[in-house]
Amino acid sequence: MTTFLDPLLSRIGQMRPVHALGRVCEAQADSLWLEGLNRVAALGDAVELSGGTRAEVVRITEGRCQVLPEDRVDGVRVGDRVRHMGPVSIAPGLHWIGRVIDPDGAPLDGRPLYPGPAVCPLRAPPPPATARRAMGARLPTGLAVFDTLLPIARGQRLGLFAGSGVGKSTLLSQLARRVAADVIVIGLIGERGREVRDFVEDTLGAKGLERSVVVAATSDRSALVRQRAAWTAMSVAEFFRDQGAHVLLLADSVTRFAQAHREVAVASGEPAALNGYPASMAQAIMSLCERAGPGATGQGDITAILSVLVAGSDMEEPVADTLRGVLDGHVVLNREIAERGRFPAVDLLRSVSRSLPRAASADENRLIATARRHLGVHDRAELMLQAGLYTGGSDPAIDAALRVWPALDGFLSQESSGPEAAFAALADCLAPGEPAKTDDHPAD
Repeated sequence: MTTFLDPLLSRIGQMRPVHALGRVCEAQADSLWLEGLNRVAALGDAVELSGGTRAEVVRITEGRCQVLPEDRVDGVRVGDRVRHMGPVSIAPGLHWIGRVIDPDGAPLDGRPLYPGPAVCPLRAPPPPATARRAMGARLPTGLAVFDTLLPIARGQRLGLFAGSGVGKSTLLSQLARRVAADVIVIGLIGERGREVRDFVEDTLGAKGLERSVVVAATSDRSALVRQRAAWTAMSVAEFFRDQGAHVLLLADSVTRFAQAHREVAVASGEPAALNGYPASMAQAIMSLCERAGPGATGQGDITAILSVLVAGSDMEEPVADTLRGVLDGHVVLNREIAERGRFPAVDLLRSVSRSLPRAASADENRLIATARRHLGVHDRAELMLQAGLYTGGSDPAIDAALRVWPALDGFLSQESSGPEAAFAALADCLAPGEPAKTDDHPAD
């Protein structure tokens, strides 16, 4: 039970009566070397420079340790004292709901915010693999395409792959407002400063914010802070999950988290590998994603929707390729679909939800398979149709796809009042086409 003494008790618990001190022995443009802390500090610990700037320990040798500052280090001199602060952590609480914070738990909305009763590490392990429950029931989203063809199940981890300007932020805000969840945690990683306020006030809105915690690190912050934004959002989600709540985690974007990790890794001496990313990038992404998903017995669940920026629709670039192998499905937003005015611009043929076929009944799976078949036939024949090379009646499959395509394409942009109504509307769209085959099942 939360009491008014919890913030005070939390702050007292985090106080350290003694701090180890070190000194700057070498200064570079992007990092500092310290002496005197190499046997005290651990990797990932925070230190405080004499001017109040924080830094993080990224390398330790026999006689000294390297730290990366979170801000500019103009004016730092050799011999300046440095104070060891210990592991980086946050202390979330139920009163954080409805607030906008930075990756250190400090408020960004101009109102005071006190720490919660429990201190949470930023890099916690996921629940034991053998103790985790399976994905739960299908979640209503208010969007027809996700209520039918691409269902989102409780505890599912879904990737949202999109380039810039194709409606990714708008889709995330629609899911934040409509998906049934107890708490929503939104991580805005490396966003432009103007867009943070626009997202909170306009895109998300007061109704969405009142059940959300927004963690924001703008693009001008250091790579350490941008990287920490993803860990903080996950730690806040885990706090509510451990209270038994169903948490919807929206992270925008994992690509910027990977880019921040690349900057930190290269600055600390790790060699670059594929496309400039270090070898540790894949492990950093996988360890972050594994913390989401269904909880263990007695815990809640974290349903995660993680956005990925794909330049030039390149789904084979390292970040996108890594995430596709880790997540429970991926949704691809197509620029060509957006340019003809259909939103959300979901490219259904390149998207998949691994909650199927379990998340739908046998009849619903047959409808899904029929819709995918018609869309696939139309996609393969589209160039021929545009060139005027197809004559009606030549191919029954193409004729059936042409009959249902206008209604089916419009269906993908519709809102819905629930999966049952959405499937009824999907059945109406498919009625002019050929009957659904009873042996078709959507791909897992």
